[in-house]
Amino acid sequence: MTTTLRIAHTHPAAETELLDWQHIHNTIIPTAPLGLDAIRTNAGLYRLDTAYLGDTPIGCATVRPPDEDTPAATVIARILPAHRRQGHGTALYNHGLAHARTLGVDTVETIILASNTDGLRFAEHHGFTETERDLLPGDTIPFVTLALRLA
Repeated sequence: MTTTLRIAHTHPAAETELLDWQHIHNTIIPTAPLGLDAIRTNAGLYRLDTAYLGDTPIGCATVRPPDEDTPAATVIARILPAHRRQGHGTALYNHGLAHARTLGVDTVETIILASNTDGLRFAEHHGFTETERDLLPGDTIPFVTLALRLA
């Protein structure tokens, strides 16, 4: 039996999905863990999605609309290491990209922790190019911002 990928919009009141989203985010980005209150706030500001295989959470995504500082939409797709290289990241990324396109942008960005070589390879494979690196105060691993101009 094949289990299909299901992507659920994570609402601020959806406690289980928020906890699943948090687990995935904090596993992939251990240098910048987010608490449940911050995630709940972000779910009210941005589009947060959680990807499931059956009932198993395997990925999460964030789509941030453009703002006065960043004219691009930000699309971030994260897949737990055990579920990578199976097409789930592409499906989750395409889901987020479709939402970003509704925002009327001509460029999207993504942000990846520099130590996540799988994530960097994924972004480059999808046409993103590095635009900057930011090291947060007290951190030793920078975040890499990459951009992609939409056709």
